[in-house]
Amino acid sequence: MMKSVDLSTFDNAWYKPASGLKQALWYACSFLFVNTFVPFPSGWKRGLLILFGAKIGNNFVIKPSVNIKYPWLFEARDNVWLGENSWIDNLALVSLGNNVCISQGAYILTGNHDYKSPSFDLITKPVTIHDGVWVGAKATVCPGVTLASHSILTVGSIATKDLEPYTIYSGNPAMPVRKRLIEG
Repeated sequence: MMKSVDLSTFDNAWYKPASGLKQALWYACSFLFVNTFVPFPSGWKRGLLILFGAKIGNNFVIKPSVNIKYPWLFEARDNVWLGENSWIDNLALVSLGNNVCISQGAYILTGNHDYKSPSFDLITKPVTIHDGVWVGAKATVCPGVTLASHSILTVGSIATKDLEPYTIYSGNPAMPVRKRLIEG
């Protein structure tokens, strides 16, 4: 007989990213100042993220309506751009290197579920995005994936596995289409 999923047995009590108060304070601040269409200056948003535990370098650009679930699980080095409506769904650490561009509507996720488990257990895995990477508009980076130096994930593509350096990826799942050559 085939087993089935029973969501009434789901239990993620083991997952404690922060106190309830810290999470509630962040959600309120994010709603008012970060995940809003009001174009507050990037410097203000950077300061608020750092106040909540993010590690952020210089020249950080964050456009309106960006959703960062937990700033204390977010690192961005120098010259990082986060486009409008991008979503950093970081149940685990998301680390961005120098000169990284996350375009409009891109989705970086670190959580999933164990579809083989009757209780549909939560699984979290970090995402690492190295120097010079461009994640195109509406592209998705899945849990546990590493985007190597200067790789590109094109518009609407889905990275389910690690991306090689200086390589352009496209599709679902994202496959290499050509090498990235930087001229000049």
